[in-house]
This record gives sequence, structure tokens and C-alpha cells, in this order.
Amino acid sequence: MNEKFYSLPKTKQQRIINAGFRAFSQNSYKKAPMREIADYAGISKSLLFHYFHNKRELYLFLWDYAADLTMEYLTEYKCYEPNDLFEMMERGMQAKFKLMEKHPDLSSFAIKAFYEKDMQIAEAIHQSYRKHFSCKAQNALAKLNPDDFIPGLNLNMMYREMYLASEGYLWEIIQQGDPIDSKILEKDFNQMISFWKSIYLRKES
Repeated sequence: MNEKFYSLPKTKQQRIINAGFRAFSQNSYKKAPMREIADYAGISKSLLFHYFHNKRELYLFLWDYAADLTMEYLTEYKCYEPNDLFEMMERGMQAKFKLMEKHPDLSSFAIKAFYEKDMQIAEAIHQSYRKHFSCKAQNALAKLNPDDFIPGLNLNMMYREMYLASEGYLWEIIQQGDPIDSKILEKDFNQMISFWKSIYLRKES
């Protein structure tokens, strides 16, 4: 736990966090300067290094913060309470869209970080991702009834395919550089979910 950072007033903590999300969402890990983050936060560069020893420490802190906040939204929207996979996905979609509306730089950062290739942080990001993905997958898959789906379907593979397709779609949106329009995202995701229902759910006799 970063005691120096957490000893700051909440408003100052949030300024630094938001500054980090903004800088890293606009640049790669390597090209995002700590000076720019400090300027966004309204503090000196030396003071930023007082709270975070280096760029890597700050980056991974922001990644964990984004993951924790995402889980808070998923919990608030009760995403893992239904037994129906697609209802879970629809609730998750609403939770993530609300998160995007309130924290657009956080969402852009998280998606960008997922595809970051810099060896200084890539492995740590992927390890964290695998942990969070495994947790979410276990929560979702534990409640599924195989009889609801087409015979012989590998539910783990299906879930992973849908998850990665969703992340890839969001990455494509982020790459366009336009402001996130949650209504367009909701329309597109609803179409994707309808398509998955049509190919994966067992047809009624």
C-alpha cells in the first residue's frame, strides 16, 4: 500500500489518478512523460516521484485501480446474480457504459493497457488480467445450465470468445479517437448479444 499517496486528501489523490489516466490513455507507456502527468495533476514532477517511485509503479497502480473500480460497478449492477448468461452480459454492458460515461479516460486507459507491448509492464498487466478474467469467468460459468445451449458446446471457450470479441470491439472504438458514444455502443452490443443468442442457445422444439 502506498502510504504517502493515501495520506493525501481524497481530492488531490483523484487529481493525480485522473492525470495518469489522461496521459496514459493518450500515449503509449513509453511515450507518456511523468512531467505531463504532474502538470495535469497540478503538482511538481519531484512530488509525483515522491508518491510513486517510477512510471511503472504509477502505471500498475492505475491498472489495479481501474480493475477495482470496474468490479465495483459490476457489483453495483448485480451482474453475477442472474442464472442467465446473456442477462449477466447485458447488466455488465450497462455497468461498463456507465463507467465509461463517468470516467472516459479510465476506460480508454484500461483498454490501451490491455494491448500494451512494453516489456516493463506487459507481463504484469497480463498476469493481473488473467486473474481478473478467471474470477469473472468462474462467477459467470458456475451458474450456467448446459442444457440451455446447443449440444456439445464448450462453455468456457464460448465465454472467452465473447469476452475477447467485446474487448476487441472496444479497442477498435478507442483507436478511432472519437468521444465515446454510449448509445452507439449499446446498440452495437445489443446486436452482438442477439447474434450470440442465435448461434449458442438451444432451439426450442
